[in-house]
Amino acid sequence: MLVFFTVAAGLALIVLFLLRERFPYFFQDCAYMLRRLRVMIRMNKYKKSKPFYSIVDHFLDAVSRHPSKVFIHFEGRAYSYGEVDKQSNKVARALQAEVRLQEGDSVALFLANEPSFVWTWLGLAKLGCPAALLNFNIRSKSLLHCFSCCGAKVLLTYFPVFAELQDAVEEILPTLKEQGIRVFILSDSCSVPDIVPLSVKISQDFDEPLSPALRSNVNIGTTALYIFTSGTTGLSKAAIITHGTLWGASLSLITCGVTADDIIYVNLPLYHVAGFAVGMMGAVERGITVVLKRRFSVSQFWDDCRKYNVTVMQYIGETLHFLCNTPKKDNEKNHKVRLAIGNGLRSDVWSEFLNRFGDIKVTEIYAATEGNVVLMNYTSKIGAVGRRNILHQFMFPHAFIKFDVEKEEPVRNSDGLCIKVATGETGLLVGKVTQRSPFSGYAGNKQQTEKKLLRDVLKKGDLYFNTGDLLRFDEENFVYFQDRVGDTFRWKGENVATSEVADILTMAHCVSEANVYGVKVEGHEGRIGMAAITLKEGEDFDCSDTYKQVSNHLPAYARPRFIRIQPCLEFTGTFKLKKAKLVEEGFNPVHIEDQLYFLDTDKRTYVPLTEEIYRAISSREIKL
Repeated sequence: MLVFFTVAAGLALIVLFLLRERFPYFFQDCAYMLRRLRVMIRMNKYKKSKPFYSIVDHFLDAVSRHPSKVFIHFEGRAYSYGEVDKQSNKVARALQAEVRLQEGDSVALFLANEPSFVWTWLGLAKLGCPAALLNFNIRSKSLLHCFSCCGAKVLLTYFPVFAELQDAVEEILPTLKEQGIRVFILSDSCSVPDIVPLSVKISQDFDEPLSPALRSNVNIGTTALYIFTSGTTGLSKAAIITHGTLWGASLSLITCGVTADDIIYVNLPLYHVAGFAVGMMGAVERGITVVLKRRFSVSQFWDDCRKYNVTVMQYIGETLHFLCNTPKKDNEKNHKVRLAIGNGLRSDVWSEFLNRFGDIKVTEIYAATEGNVVLMNYTSKIGAVGRRNILHQFMFPHAFIKFDVEKEEPVRNSDGLCIKVATGETGLLVGKVTQRSPFSGYAGNKQQTEKKLLRDVLKKGDLYFNTGDLLRFDEENFVYFQDRVGDTFRWKGENVATSEVADILTMAHCVSEANVYGVKVEGHEGRIGMAAITLKEGEDFDCSDTYKQVSNHLPAYARPRFIRIQPCLEFTGTFKLKKAKLVEEGFNPVHIEDQLYFLDTDKRTYVPLTEEIYRAISSREIKL
């Protein structure tokens, strides 16, 4: 018998060795699929539970298990799960009494990263009210547009640190008042008329639990959030995030290997899916501690990680790029961070990050706010944004199809169906719309919801979500991001809608037409904004007025840093602005005969783009 077991064990080891040699990612694939199966089982359980078991119910269970455990570390203060729960109860009661909120009423949150963001959302969720998470960088027309999307009649804000938030609210206050939208501030007092302080009422309210009956109509398909994403129309679109989608995003941390013993560092903005749904709600799902930051700080990052024993961090490509640009120190590997989760990481930065800061597992994720397909590189293969396998294809059925970049449309065969690309060939990623992978669309915008859908893709009658991204996969089923298509580009971790920027540029009295696009800058993630413009007859380029328009109406990341003056703009046969050649030519004044200008943030105006400035940008003497 001993001989039998010895031989069996030996054969098993040989089989495992051969599997590893033949399929080097076999064990990682198995581990990933097991975690994914666990997520699927959990999702099915929540979907069928009556009453519906939401992330709020899960939070309340965490409060019951460990009320004294630290939930959030923020600027030297620790907030326990119990404290955040009680504060959210107070907020909910105050909103019930003062605002007369009822289940289903939408509320807009114009808040920076701070604990009040979390307990305010929890308070709203306990009342069954969806929250519209407003990007605190947007202003004026763009900010007002958000209300027409989500139908919110209440705005909650707070601006003790960011005075610019107060300016943004004051600017649109008369219009909000006209539209019957009430504004409340999470503060004891406010000098601005028509903004009602709410903190005194919150502090005086009871912190006892609220009845689950207040959210009795909430189910897996009910809207939990509106998160705004830029699109080809220019103005933001309110992506509908259902409670099912929120659960799916929060369970991402399980798939990444986060455990109940981890501590996560969240510095991404909470108005985005990554920061709120994956980071903060993922922490709630795991019952772990969050180190929350108002914004990313290069100088504080590693000291924070050491101080709070951080084991998991979130990133966008720019984050790790900034860390790698800091002067080297002897204690760079003296930390407990074991896992980094994010997106947009360049291969060279990835390698340098690991070399400098130690054995940290990097999990790169590809996803879109409103999308129905998620890719994950769970093997840490440098450069890949994801990996395909059988279970993944079952959960997120998708395809890579041929795409005509000039016509900006999929290539179809004689039967009118799309054509799959071959291995190694770049194609448009599309996700099949199913019950398991739905597309909820955009609030108040049926036209743009329809524009994101492709019909008759692989067979007549099917329906797919168009990601608008070009990717390719190799022989080992690793997926690599190639480029974005259409009228958006990504800079500083934000999507920029070219048509919105073009509309703002044409507000300058000298500008006739504008063609906005993104160009690559060596050593930087994404693409930076550039615009080719034509001038009105008899006008010269007005540097000051153009700067005034973009600075007053656009967030910093969306302002075109380069301007190219052209005699006329080129159009395609279908009357779309030509961008490909402009993108390829970039902004090097040596190779471009047209006049070029650069947005100088120090001088607060546009200045002629000289070879000297170009060299300073290339050598990173000028920070973008």
